[in-house]
Amino acid sequence: MTVDTRGEFEGRVVLVTGAASGIGRAVALMLHERGAKVVAEDKSPTVEQLARPGLVPLIADITEDGAAETAVATAIAHFGRLDILVNNAGIIINKLVVDMTRDDWERIQAVNVTAAFLHAREAIKAMIPNRTGAIVNIASYAAYQAFPTIAAYTASKGALAQLTRTLALEVIDYGIRVNAVGSGDVVTNILNDVVEDGPGFLAQHGEKTPIKRAAQPEEIAEVVAFLASERASYILGAVVMADGGMSVPAGA
Repeated sequence: MTVDTRGEFEGRVVLVTGAASGIGRAVALMLHERGAKVVAEDKSPTVEQLARPGLVPLIADITEDGAAETAVATAIAHFGRLDILVNNAGIIINKLVVDMTRDDWERIQAVNVTAAFLHAREAIKAMIPNRTGAIVNIASYAAYQAFPTIAAYTASKGALAQLTRTLALEVIDYGIRVNAVGSGDVVTNILNDVVEDGPGFLAQHGEKTPIKRAAQPEEIAEVVAFLASERASYILGAVVMADGGMSVPAGA
């Protein structure tokens, strides 16, 4: 069955964090192509390359005090409202716990969890008067699985999954749905500060999944678009796994 998504987000206003590249960029462009007005937030100046009618780039460090308030205010100033928040921004560090500094740990939590909390809090304030809205958080199969050197990342994604569930219960009476995507390996730049060829490493690591490949950003964006749309009207507090089967327990 083919679903016609043209104009699906007409009249909707979206805020996407971490929008300069990877999943965030794919989400911002996809929702914009389907009719949404978009604020694309990222600390990288390259986010300005997304500028076009109905798509406003915002250069900001999401971990700084006031960043979430500014982002939501930008959406309202340009487009009059905010309907959808996509908490996509995320970073990773590969260190054993015994080698990790407190700054390492807190930097991961600040980007992956605290900034999502702050943006969700401010977005909800803007959505409540309209009694409608959707928040989609980009979690990970690492919310449930682990391997050595990613303790800070797994802790942050596990916290994000639980934040998703709790927020979902708190705001559904206002017509606001909160869900998450449990993303697997996606060919993005998230590991560029960790390995020499981040996208190449992720593509290779994705070969270990049951589907035997990593995802492209647009594949995850499609799941985000579904969860943000009225097609997902009965989905609440879910972490929808899009990880190529990585989270499926292997048979005995």
